[in-house]
Amino acid sequence: MKKYIFTMIAAAFGAGAFAQQLAQTVKGRVLDTESQQPVIGANVIITSLNPVQGAATDAEGNFRIEHVPVGRHAFRITSVGYDDAFLQEIGVGSGKEVELNIRLTESFRALDEVVVKAQKETGAPLNDMVSVSGRSFTVDQTKRFAASVNDPARMALSFAGVSTTDDGGNLIIIRGNSPKGLLWRMEGVEIPNPNHFASEGTSGGGVSALSANVLGNSEFLTGAFPAEYGNATSGVFDLKLRKGNNEKREYALQAGVLGLDFAAEGPIGAKGGASYLANYRYSTLSILSKLGVTMGDAVNDFQDGAFKVYLPYDEKAVVSVWGMGGISTSTVNNDDIKEKFTSNRGMLGVNYLRYLNSRSYMETIVSYAATRQTGDFLDKESQDVYQQNFINQTLRVSSLFNAKLNSRNTLRIGAIINHLDFNLFDQNNEDGPFVKNLDQKGNTQLFQAYAQLKSRLSPNVTLNAGLHGMLLGLNNQYAIEPRLGMKWAVAPRSTISLGAGLHSRTESISTYFAQVKAIDGQSNLVNKNLKLMKSAHFVAGYEFRPSAGWRVLAETYYQHHYHIPIGPPNTNSPFLLHNSMLNEIDGFVNDSLVSAGKGRSYGLEVTVEKSLTAGIYLMSTTSLYQSKYTGRDGIERSSRFNGQFVQNLLAGKEWKVGKNKTNIFAANIKLLAAGGNMTTPVDLEKSRKEGRTERDWSRSYSEHLPHYFRTDLRVSYTKNKRRTASTISLDLQNVSNRLNAFDRYYDKKEDRVKLITQVGLIPVLNYRLEF
Repeated sequence: MKKYIFTMIAAAFGAGAFAQQLAQTVKGRVLDTESQQPVIGANVIITSLNPVQGAATDAEGNFRIEHVPVGRHAFRITSVGYDDAFLQEIGVGSGKEVELNIRLTESFRALDEVVVKAQKETGAPLNDMVSVSGRSFTVDQTKRFAASVNDPARMALSFAGVSTTDDGGNLIIIRGNSPKGLLWRMEGVEIPNPNHFASEGTSGGGVSALSANVLGNSEFLTGAFPAEYGNATSGVFDLKLRKGNNEKREYALQAGVLGLDFAAEGPIGAKGGASYLANYRYSTLSILSKLGVTMGDAVNDFQDGAFKVYLPYDEKAVVSVWGMGGISTSTVNNDDIKEKFTSNRGMLGVNYLRYLNSRSYMETIVSYAATRQTGDFLDKESQDVYQQNFINQTLRVSSLFNAKLNSRNTLRIGAIINHLDFNLFDQNNEDGPFVKNLDQKGNTQLFQAYAQLKSRLSPNVTLNAGLHGMLLGLNNQYAIEPRLGMKWAVAPRSTISLGAGLHSRTESISTYFAQVKAIDGQSNLVNKNLKLMKSAHFVAGYEFRPSAGWRVLAETYYQHHYHIPIGPPNTNSPFLLHNSMLNEIDGFVNDSLVSAGKGRSYGLEVTVEKSLTAGIYLMSTTSLYQSKYTGRDGIERSSRFNGQFVQNLLAGKEWKVGKNKTNIFAANIKLLAAGGNMTTPVDLEKSRKEGRTERDWSRSYSEHLPHYFRTDLRVSYTKNKRRTASTISLDLQNVSNRLNAFDRYYDKKEDRVKLITQVGLIPVLNYRLEF
């Protein structure tokens, strides 16, 4: 009896002691990389704990580890017949359970064979068919990196090969290419540009409409993409939405300069694994404007939302319903101008995933996307009016078949049908009576198909080969695009990679239907038969991982661009004679064009990265590049985006603080130095005559703007309680208050050319509560 009482007392004290240590549940699923089938009996071990904690996966590949102390943790995942996998910098907080989706690659080596294998760790692409120029990123990084402010596009600006010199937007310039060449994907299908205040055909905007509350780990590619990625020439943002918690309800509230967010997730039904996840954000600027607080001449309003419903249909099928949307309006009314600009977008998708057998699956996706952009502009002095209304809708049906033929070979084939519906209007009276630049409505189709094979030629060499085809029904222009990639693990921690491929992209529908006046005064659709812009990519890389937390990656590349829209042979316009669409950032061009231009870009990139271990992370990216174009005049010039160099340095430190060391104080810094964009000099005499900025296009993009320098700081404090976690953070963007150059223009009042500078210091305060 005494022994029983003593045991009960000891257990009570132990429980009390354990209750003082804040902990959370880590759960997830382990799947075979190629077949997406569950890996039974895999061991998931938390190596950062002493003694280690872990669990084994069940018949569905699920695992669950309870009572994991809050903080950062490293994981090792092992299973007989599979290569080990490693996860670093996984944050565990007390407010929300952590769910991990882990993939293992089957090993086919003989027991006595000596194998040279590079470990797949932090930063490695999620898609195993990506051989070069690709990396994954976590939602935690979008929250943690200084100046990212929960925006994956701004976070990507820290990666090698990526640049921007615009403080007011998140346009992504990849390897000196126009940001128009970027493909946005979500849940496996192409989506419209997911940014607020985005103009026709552009890939960025002022504020991201994506929420970190719903995003999962995603992928960013900068060149030589696998065959499944089409309609892209510069880069790919491949976004994933995470599943909601299927066991308990969880919530998150967030308030900051950019908006007020509310997120909710939880199970659907008593059991079965179904879940929901939803997020809504309303602009803080909208609230302030309604209270009478204004910031400058412009009044900016926006709101957005996103959701995902995950529904297991039976043991071999899953249905996911997802969507996102955003509306944004900018209004200006002062002594000089009156302007209202709206940019709205929405998308809805249904994914049906069916496991055909133990080695193959098929996924069919039906999605709908729509964008609407309107603009009404009045110059009060000249009475010039500009009006625009662009409506684009797309219905997509895509299907993918994936078969793991054996431990060495995996085949993936797919097809995509895009039905494009448009209603486009654009007019102005700048040169007298109103002129319609665009007044078209109708529909057309874009057809895509691809096949790719991943072949592990040996334990050390993997070959990815594929073919992508694309046909635009509007003008029957097509492209056949071969793709090839190789990875060779030449030493235990060293990998050589090679990639090559041909890539194509359509122009914005509005450009095809631009109405250009001929000599007889009639408007003609001269751009309707433009060819698909093409870009051939060649990449070579070397990666070295000296330890589990460090990686060094060097890549060199060459890109050849052709079928670029430029001015027609008989043009008298200086703009068309000396320019190229490689210099444009948005889609609507109401000029006569032909697909006869070319360009090239080449460079070297070096990344040195330490993942967040022992409370410290570090990343340095160096990009040296050249970007050129050749216009109608036959002269090769620097492109608009030829900044020539970008140097990023990020570093961060986390400290465990508080009585029980369960709270976290973090400090992060980002240093950026980049070459300024090229600009076309202002023609002062012509500007004086016209009373507005006029460019000397005979010297197109010959003037280098001053170099761009910026320092960003972020500090945050996270307090973990028994059932909640709260974080307060302050981002100081451009902390040195440097007024970087944006462009030059003619000031009519002062009769001189002036430099447009960008904003200085921007503080972004944010509070987040998870429960």
